[in-house]
Amino acid sequence: MVAAVAASGAVALLALLVVLRRQDLLGVVLALLCVLLAMVAAVAVSAARQRAEPEPPDQPHATAPPDLMPYGIDADTLDALDSRDALRAVRDRGRARGGFSDR
Repeated sequence: MVAAVAASGAVALLALLVVLRRQDLLGVVLALLCVLLAMVAAVAVSAARQRAEPEPPDQPHATAPPDLMPYGIDADTLDALDSRDALRAVRDRGRARGGFSDR
């Protein structure tokens, strides 16, 4: 409803601007009102579309397969490892177990 009213108002103001061909302060104000009403119509249409779409069901937390995590650590552990020495130790331990090397 809001989108229809705002769109029709914008079209009416645009038609008024074309017919009057004003090039003064009133013309500028009418043009700004036309742009404002067009923006309101666009936002109202976007909000209506978002409201109409059903929300996707919650997906269970997926974990990566073990072959994608070669060192046997997860994201929480990586977040906890903030020093370079700890990260180097994890890499060295992975190489000692036959993991891949980046060199």
